[in-house]
Amino acid sequence: MGQGGEPRRARARDEELGRAVAAAQEGDEAAFAVAYRIVQPGLVGYLRGLVGTDGEAAEDVAAEAWLEIARDLGRFRGDGAGFRGWTATIARHRAFDHLRRQKARPRPTTLEQDLLELPGPHSTSAAALEAVSTERVLALVATLPRDQAEAVLLRVVVGLDGPAAARVLGKRPGAVRTAAHRGLKKLGERLGLDGVTDHGPGTLGESR
Repeated sequence: MGQGGEPRRARARDEELGRAVAAAQEGDEAAFAVAYRIVQPGLVGYLRGLVGTDGEAAEDVAAEAWLEIARDLGRFRGDGAGFRGWTATIARHRAFDHLRRQKARPRPTTLEQDLLELPGPHSTSAAALEAVSTERVLALVATLPRDQAEAVLLRVVVGLDGPAAARVLGKRPGAVRTAAHRGLKKLGERLGLDGVTDHGPGTLGESR
């Protein structure tokens, strides 16, 4: 598969998501279920990074977010990629509500198996990452500064582009891209990989 395979798949998923959201806004419950299935895995991965390794807590926060998403769906305007960003923003707010209730600090440190599944088969870093245990990857991501960890989560797990991730975080796109680049570079260095960088959502690219 060529280097453009993953971006094409991402665009196709977002096109499907956009159609599902539009239909859901017209009252199609089956279409809402399709949108949920597309968005939920990345959303839960992101929330696990924010609220810690307790999968049940992440699922609970996601459920709260989906209640708000369903309630306010008619207000959303945008395409599939925009819907990912909108849902991530809502989920982030609910995560911080949860952390305030728990009197805990955000801990964007968990990519879990998502990180091991990121690179496409064309990437030479893919084989190296897949050979590393999930536990070691978790330990490495836990060492990233908060801004880098959350940028990686949004870019790679949720699948947002730089501007969308920046809107979620309330930062400039350049700052988010830099944070994601530095976080991925550190992960690559600690895994003994060369040239791991951020070439876009959903991939661990290789510099040339």
